[in-house]
Amino acid sequence: QVQLVESGGGLVQPGGSLRLSCAASGSIRSINTMAWYRQAPGKQRELVARNASSGTTNYQDSMKGRFTISRDNAKNTVYLQMNSLKPEDTAVYYCNANILDFIRGRWLDYWGQGTQVTVSS
Repeated sequence: QVQLVESGGGLVQPGGSLRLSCAASGSIRSINTMAWYRQAPGKQRELVARNASSGTTNYQDSMKGRFTISRDNAKNTVYLQMNSLKPEDTAVYYCNANILDFIRGRWLDYWGQGTQVTVSS
């Protein structure tokens, strides 16, 4: 069984910063892409940033220059540093990872439970 556990969400004022973490654990042989998505009330889930195992990263345009995704492969952990936060960044943020599960013997996509980020004065 594989688990993704997010942390670091909370309430922050506009212009503030937060750092999200997502740690993967369990029957992990290898991890390919790790990513962050978000879902605001009444909206579809959208990609925030993606980090491939090669180190290649890509971001949604509205996050470029404000958000930075990084990962620690030794800890199976991905981070999202969010700066200059805006009220429209308010959403539940989800971690996603493409993992080679050694029990199930194949690559599978796993999701975390989500962490709430609220940007408000």
